[in-house]
Amino acid sequence: MSEPPKFEVIDRRKIKAEEEKGSGRESAAQELPSAGAPGPRLVVNEPKREAEAQRPAKAAEDRLAEELPPPPTAEESNKSKAAYDASAQRLEDLIRAQNPAVGAQPPVGFEHLVQQLYLTAMLQMGAGTQEGQAPRVDIVGARATIDLLGVLADKTKGNLTAAEDRMLQSVLFEARLAFLEITSMMTMPKVPPPPEAGKK
Repeated sequence: MSEPPKFEVIDRRKIKAEEEKGSGRESAAQELPSAGAPGPRLVVNEPKREAEAQRPAKAAEDRLAEELPPPPTAEESNKSKAAYDASAQRLEDLIRAQNPAVGAQPPVGFEHLVQQLYLTAMLQMGAGTQEGQAPRVDIVGARATIDLLGVLADKTKGNLTAAEDRMLQSVLFEARLAFLEITSMMTMPKVPPPPEAGKK
């Protein structure tokens, strides 16, 4: 199925015309006949170039790859994980020795990550403020945390169980609604207080 025609604005300045003459390039797009007047033209069946559209993101990824140190070898990763697990176990043993009633901590799962990000976003938006205190709102930080939840949803699409996906989508929905509510209050024009009774 061919793509519908689309309009493209042509730059008719003298410099542009000279560049095209000098390079000898010919436009591959088919153009409807016109009186030669400057302005939009109808471009028919011009192919989209996905590589060009993705070039800025690819360039950013390449820069990041150049800045990062080389990844650890499999042996280094295994040694690091074994040392971490042993250290975590020692810490848990110390905690249980001081508090015998405390049982073993459950392993950290995907739901803990989602809950942690959600809780952080809500605290940044002033939730949990004690009564009588003014809420401290970090709306920029909250936006970044909510965006992280969005990145997590995009990057894990197709890899989650139905329950995990439902939880993530619900948390993202609730956090975005809370953000909208707060930003609406922040940008709402201030209404002057009503005049006191007996004063004009």
